[in-house]
Amino acid sequence: MAGENRVVTNRLAEATSPYLQQHADNPVDWWPWCDEAFTEAKRRDVPIFLSIGYAACHWCHVMAHESFEDESTAAQLNADFVSIKVDREERPDVDAVYMAAVQGLTGHGGWPMTVFLNSERKPFHAGTYFPLESRGGMPSFRQVLTAVTDAWVERRGEIDQGAAQIVNALEARQGIDSQDNAMSIDPTKLSDALTIALQRLAHDFDPVNAGFGTSPKFPPSTALEFLLRHANRTGATEALSLAEATCEAMARGGIYDQLAGGFARYSVDAQWVVPHFEKMLYDNAQLLRVYAHLYATTGSALAGRIATETAEFLLRDLRTAEGGFASALDADAPAEPGGVAHEGISYVWTPEQLVDVLGAERGENAARMFGVTSAGTFEAGASVLQFSATGEALASATVGADFEEWLEQVRADLLAARNLRPQPMRDDKVVAAWNGLAIAALADAGAALDRPDWIDAAVSCGELILDVHVPKGSGSQLRLTRTSRDGAAATNASGVLEDYGDVAEGLLALYQATADPRWINATSGLLETVLVEFVRPQGGFFDTAADGEVLIVRPCDPTDQASASGWAAATNALLSYGTIMGSERHLRAAESGLRIADQLARKAPRFAGWLLAAAEAWLDGPFEVVIVGERRADVDALVAATKAAQRPGLIVLSGRPQPDEKSGPFADRPEVDDKAAAYVCRGSYCHAPVTTAAEVVRLLA
Repeated sequence: MAGENRVVTNRLAEATSPYLQQHADNPVDWWPWCDEAFTEAKRRDVPIFLSIGYAACHWCHVMAHESFEDESTAAQLNADFVSIKVDREERPDVDAVYMAAVQGLTGHGGWPMTVFLNSERKPFHAGTYFPLESRGGMPSFRQVLTAVTDAWVERRGEIDQGAAQIVNALEARQGIDSQDNAMSIDPTKLSDALTIALQRLAHDFDPVNAGFGTSPKFPPSTALEFLLRHANRTGATEALSLAEATCEAMARGGIYDQLAGGFARYSVDAQWVVPHFEKMLYDNAQLLRVYAHLYATTGSALAGRIATETAEFLLRDLRTAEGGFASALDADAPAEPGGVAHEGISYVWTPEQLVDVLGAERGENAARMFGVTSAGTFEAGASVLQFSATGEALASATVGADFEEWLEQVRADLLAARNLRPQPMRDDKVVAAWNGLAIAALADAGAALDRPDWIDAAVSCGELILDVHVPKGSGSQLRLTRTSRDGAAATNASGVLEDYGDVAEGLLALYQATADPRWINATSGLLETVLVEFVRPQGGFFDTAADGEVLIVRPCDPTDQASASGWAAATNALLSYGTIMGSERHLRAAESGLRIADQLARKAPRFAGWLLAAAEAWLDGPFEVVIVGERRADVDALVAATKAAQRPGLIVLSGRPQPDEKSGPFADRPEVDDKAAAYVCRGSYCHAPVTTAAEVVRLLA
């Protein structure tokens, strides 16, 4: 075993994943996740060292620099282990299974994830980041490797027994109670549960800083969507106030990039001041949609500005040449070419730096406005820019009537100077699910803020997904490849449930924005795959396809994490599609997904927001309005009246009459007396068509 330290060729150089490519030059003899790696471990009779991370992860970079670039550590790994490197964004199924093991063994999780397996893929020891040298009660990484090797040699029976017990525990965690599939949902009981969800969120709300919980504080994107829908359905002012306060606190805090737009992954403190600087596509897509929905609900100028700047961030900094959106911007940037990367150096400022760029008077006023002090809020006396109401008032009082113009110029000058600094790396990997989120966000925001260019960008992204991520010859069941890069699909990353649910959701938003039938047709194929490959016999959904790779357990998790769960995404998409097409099959599948909403609402609403948002739409009807007319101005007037009603999950379709359509929402729906007509349906009941805005408002009230 220990005698096989040999010269090797790293196998990651040809990987699609930028994260794997970051490790292609390591002295570690890395393998990608593949059957051959486990065969090799069995042949050599050594354990597997599984390392899971992602390209924008700060502590992944730290462990890579300390340990995976270290010749002595690499020699120990190569001699005593088969080492496998996994991009969690490319293989969320593998990540989910072994994260559950890490959490079960240690009580917490995170990345980089460190897991030791036997050749049967069963975990027996795990952790997250380990330092090169022991510190703070943590053993060094090499001490961990030595201990694992000694146990493997001396106590193999205990290891195998422990691994079997861990797998049994993971299988037991998959036993989700979603009620009998034949049972119907009790609307009164579900509505009561959603009221309890609001009460629990109000209990967890931070009344000083907004948001939920303490530090670290994450953007509660899906919970905000639930709160907005709950307020629209019930009129609960508390739900709206929680959403508004949280959105304003995030928008004014350091978690939001006050110069270039876009949100960082999370705040390390409870005050939203210092972010973990990586910018993820899924966060920004979800938050763009939240702020667009808040703007549509309240008309808030702040919400409209943040939605606009976040959309511009997506299009400027994350859009790829092929029309999709890159996964992330890194948290780190090198202080000098080829040097060690440091977190946040692209973004933070000292008072002196502001003066250098803006001059004394403007620089000092900008420091007051953005909360930049000599003590600093970050490291080495530097500060993360904030835009508190107090700072805004101080700067505005000094500048006077021209404040808005002054602010715009200050931000432009600082951004131009910042762009000359070392810039964070961009992970150009295109993830189907997160691009589905971006499509939905741009389509909704484009409609809410009258930005057809955003809708055009969503169309281009949808075309990329269908052209690159859907293998040719998929038939009536459209299959998805999860990732691509430079217009080429990955060969080892099959779509998981969140890919199907989020892409379907995005295409449905595009269909509502454009009435182009290709989007609803593609959605039909994606959801057919969901119904055939992902449905659980006892209700709800698995995260992986029935014909996918068999892991030690088949993951199944209805709770939201950084983004909506695949379960919730599929439920929302099935509900919307079933409503549009009048399909009982899809509506029944959506109801199957909703059966767990009651217990999640009562127990963990912070981690079930998107499923609870679907429950709000289901309880409300859901409403669908199809508007047909030859004159666009008449149609637009009815559309505006419809959207002003703000029904939860409201589906609005508009276009010219389509007399040749045999099925679908436009079939048999002509104008009335040569006037544009609105066909208003709630659930399976449709009203007679109406032709005035006042009548639409009455029916939707």
